[in-house]
Amino acid sequence: MRKYFVLPLVLVVVLAMGLSAPLAFGQTTGSVKGTCRDADGKPIAQATVEWIGIETGRTYTLKTNSKGEYFSLGITPGKYNIRLSKDGKELFKLNGVPVGLEETPQDIDLKKEAATQALSQGMTPEELKAKQEAAAKAATESKTIGTLNDKLKAASAASAAGDYETAISTLNEANQINSTHDQTWAALADAYRLSAPKQADSAAKQERYEMAATDYQKAIELRSAEPNPEKDPNRNRDLAAYYNNLADAYSKSGKVDDAVTNYNKAAQLDPTHAGGYLFNVGAVLTNAGKVDDAIAAFDKVIAADPTKASAYYWKGVNLIGKETIGKDGKVIAADGTAEAFRKYLELDPTGPFAQPAKDMLASIGASVETGFGNKKAPVKK
Repeated sequence: MRKYFVLPLVLVVVLAMGLSAPLAFGQTTGSVKGTCRDADGKPIAQATVEWIGIETGRTYTLKTNSKGEYFSLGITPGKYNIRLSKDGKELFKLNGVPVGLEETPQDIDLKKEAATQALSQGMTPEELKAKQEAAAKAATESKTIGTLNDKLKAASAASAAGDYETAISTLNEANQINSTHDQTWAALADAYRLSAPKQADSAAKQERYEMAATDYQKAIELRSAEPNPEKDPNRNRDLAAYYNNLADAYSKSGKVDDAVTNYNKAAQLDPTHAGGYLFNVGAVLTNAGKVDDAIAAFDKVIAADPTKASAYYWKGVNLIGKETIGKDGKVIAADGTAEAFRKYLELDPTGPFAQPAKDMLASIGASVETGFGNKKAPVKK
């Protein structure tokens, strides 16, 4: 007699599902892993390793742990470019790495890479490292200079608009980034010097001039540090400009002797423009009432540039200060007074001081040469 066994309904359903299911699921992705080490062989922690698909364009961004290790599942097979970076700086890249369905190991050892690269370039690893460090330093310096130039432009625009406070703030920021550039210190000094007259309080004005002087001196110190000045044709010209502005700051703050000293330094450094710097000496001495010294200064200007009309005029003005009154009450002009004013009129007959020069000549009883296009002044009797 046959026996029949009745299977539970649940078991029947399970068996039926098993018979209709595939034997196994096919694997469609792979995985990658590796360890990243720096040029000294130390793990590169908290770095970013990017696997960038060449065919798909998809990027897998992975992070290294404290041991420099990274790992990822679910990588679509294909060819990838790898980029290692940290803190936004690229450290290494490798192109065309294949990824299959199996695990793909890809260590990044910068020390080994440097050795391999050095060998290919015929250098020792140490020489290559030095070369790479120099290149990195140059790149950093270039970026810094770009930033400084941007700040200099912004400060210049602010100064041109009369906004010296913004200029000062911007230039101080620039010096915090890099304090070794003379142009930045000179621009900061300019901003302090030009902003001084805007200060309502006399003490504040004096402070601004003093700050300007300090910063000009810093600019001069940095610009003077050029080890081979003969290879820098603009060095003396730049230094002369700094000394000139330093002298102006001293002059405006009442330090006449310091102003004269620095104007003379400017003239010595830049003979081509010596006439202008020496003229400033004469102007400072004139304002200080030092008549004899001012006359000597304008004589130097004339020697440097015989065509500078204003030097003759101001020499004449100082000579007027040396005139005396005779026993008969008549004015006795110092020697050379009339000649100075006449030379001014000869060089610049319609200039800004033309009428004052004629008036001065008239005051000492001297005639105005008709050759200058003017009528003779009446001679006092």
